[in-house]
Amino acid sequence: MDRRVNARTRLLVVGGDAAGMSAASQARRRIGPDGLEILAFERGAHTSYSACGIPYLVGKTVAGPEDLVARDPATFRRDHAIDVRTGTEVRALDLDRRTVEAVGPDGRVSTEPFDHLMVATGAVPRRPGLPGDGSEGVFGVQTLDDGIAVTAYLEERRPKRAVVVGGGYIGLEMAEAFALRGMEVTVITSGDEPMATVDPEMGALVHRAMTGMGIDVRTRERVSAIEAEDGRVSAVVTPEGTYPADIVALGLGVRPASDLARDAGLEIGPSGGIAVDARMRTSHEGVWAAGDCVESFHRISRAPVAIALGTHANKQGRVAGINIGGGYARFEGVLGTAITKVCDLEVARTGLGEAGAEAAGFAYETATVESTTRAGYYPGATWMTVKLLAERRSGRLLGGQIVGRENSGKRVDVLATALWNGMDVEDVSGMDLSYAPPFSPVWDPVLIAARKLSEKLGG
Repeated sequence: MDRRVNARTRLLVVGGDAAGMSAASQARRRIGPDGLEILAFERGAHTSYSACGIPYLVGKTVAGPEDLVARDPATFRRDHAIDVRTGTEVRALDLDRRTVEAVGPDGRVSTEPFDHLMVATGAVPRRPGLPGDGSEGVFGVQTLDDGIAVTAYLEERRPKRAVVVGGGYIGLEMAEAFALRGMEVTVITSGDEPMATVDPEMGALVHRAMTGMGIDVRTRERVSAIEAEDGRVSAVVTPEGTYPADIVALGLGVRPASDLARDAGLEIGPSGGIAVDARMRTSHEGVWAAGDCVESFHRISRAPVAIALGTHANKQGRVAGINIGGGYARFEGVLGTAITKVCDLEVARTGLGEAGAEAAGFAYETATVESTTRAGYYPGATWMTVKLLAERRSGRLLGGQIVGRENSGKRVDVLATALWNGMDVEDVSGMDLSYAPPFSPVWDPVLIAARKLSEKLGG
């Protein structure tokens, strides 16, 4: 019997983390249980958790996995009348019949009808597809279940040597986590420097800090194989050498988990993410998508991009849920603003770097300044480097990067605000920012960099 006959409208959610549960919660705020039934499927064991916190769980900065969970399935059922089925994988979408096929933890297959469908399948780690990458002790780190598995392996096996393949955010954060556990750590990246989301000279600052922490960073090397003994990882091989390993973390980035949507016939964009409009509607009526599985509009390059960040996922899920619930909301695009801590450095970026500006066809200029996080005479003042890019003719800010010690990175939010509002560097150089010796020099480093770039452009 069709459960929708003489019944409530039914929303099915595929994916129980940031985007999916934000959408479910927003829809519930607007329509109570009498008018809207909400059923969410989550392949893993946890809902609404901080994936960004996983390296801190591995490094023991966070005591336990429960600290990373904002709302568990029981809370969603009790307080929000949202039925969450964990350990359940959706393996097919039938858009014509408006049903999903799901496999529960007991292996039982069920077919569930929907009026609205929210696709929030997230992203999956890129795997090198090399001999040995399926060996015991090789981990992709994307979900909380992954983080728990890595932690359990560390506690059980007590590995001494770790190799991280890839030099992105997760890879470098995992390298630091392993180092904090007293392990011998090697990072292998094919790039000129680690942290490819910033320009090479900024990445070189990160490289230096990692080396200072005792981490061996190998640049311009590509992994050719992962060796194993008795099924367990033993080494990582590149053309330049063999690196012994008791555990390997893959930090090669992620791709949108859009295969389920593609197989169902939803439109996939050039970035590999599900194509959506500003209201998070897909190419099929009544089907919505948000989070790491979708592609977004980049406000500076004007191009479709797939950027996996929890900030985007939560905002997109909120927009989708408002619209599903009968309201009106739009997601107005991304800048790719991000921040992380690597060793004792804060690394932040927003907008375009040089490679991105080139790809988008901009003629641009750059300026880089070194300054301090506080007034130079104030105790605790330490260094920071700011790099800005601006369009050559208009002076419009295109992007910014910051690498420095404590209290430097969050200044990137000033740059993100300027980018969001289309400001030029001359405008930025005149902004009225706060000042007191414990927090900043009288000329904040952001203002100094903007002024230098404005002068370079003839402003």
